[in-house]
Amino acid sequence: MGKKIFSGVQPTGNLHLGNYLGAITNFVELSNDNTNDCFFCVVDLHAITVNQDPKELRNNIRETVATFIASGIDPKKNTIFNQSRVSAHSEAAWILSCVARMGWLNRMTQFKEKAGKDKEKASIGLYSYPVLMAADILLYDTSHVPVGDDQKQHLELCRNIAQKFNSDFKKDDFLKIPEPLIQKDFSRIMSLKDGLKKMSKSELSDSSRINLTDTEDLIINKVKKAKTDPLPMPSTIDELENRPEAKNLLGIYSCLTNTKLENSIKNFSKKNFSDFKEILSQVLVDKIVPISQEIKKLLNDQNYLDKILLDGSEKANKIASEKVKKIHEIIGF
Repeated sequence: MGKKIFSGVQPTGNLHLGNYLGAITNFVELSNDNTNDCFFCVVDLHAITVNQDPKELRNNIRETVATFIASGIDPKKNTIFNQSRVSAHSEAAWILSCVARMGWLNRMTQFKEKAGKDKEKASIGLYSYPVLMAADILLYDTSHVPVGDDQKQHLELCRNIAQKFNSDFKKDDFLKIPEPLIQKDFSRIMSLKDGLKKMSKSELSDSSRINLTDTEDLIINKVKKAKTDPLPMPSTIDELENRPEAKNLLGIYSCLTNTKLENSIKNFSKKNFSDFKEILSQVLVDKIVPISQEIKKLLNDQNYLDKILLDGSEKANKIASEKVKKIHEIIGF
């Protein structure tokens, strides 16, 4: 029996190699399994926890959809929609925020990281958005959620909320308890400028990341300038411990070529970084450039992208509003 899968991606624009290898390739694999029922949500309500330029947000929503499709997610076989079009998400978030507990939210480390030292100035949305995330997941009777390390805690909160709702209203298994889908053999993608920092859109230097919209020349140039150390390529896994840049570049190569890290190390042992970078550049160009070209082509047809979102949100709305209707009955509205 297939899985019912829900996953959300924030429309922040400029999705990069870290997003692709950390999430999108996994989505594609899950969506290609015909036994799975997949919901891919552009979580635009989550995006506004920090200030957004309205025009840019609109463009970023379309770009996220274009990236899904260009990477291999078929909109005919999967449900692609944006969260703000399905009002049940906001309504369920309020109801579940009355079930969730302050103590649970206070333990969320991501809020502390994102809000920084001056958390009094952070929006309430940034604080409570894990409850909205729980609503996103629970409205579709989701069985599995693909999560990275940074979202495991939020999924645990979602499970706690579902269990408490079921217990409070004596409705066993009404809100399904979702399981995490942890990607196996995945190397976390770090900045090309600093092997100790995660690859991120928020880093000022564009050279620190490979964007999914980059051209061939840009990719080759960025890899050529990627930070390395003065030693030859490592010969053992143990050597990677104190060589974060070497570890990152070998991790990228291994992910893209579906090779075990140990085998990649063996293949390039003692070679010069410059030779390895040439091979890595070609692997990246072969994988990313077709996606980049397809994204640009899709963005020229906004009507097509808007139609996918409309169709997807109509399908999602039927399911989610039905679930909210049952929640109303249970709580006495």
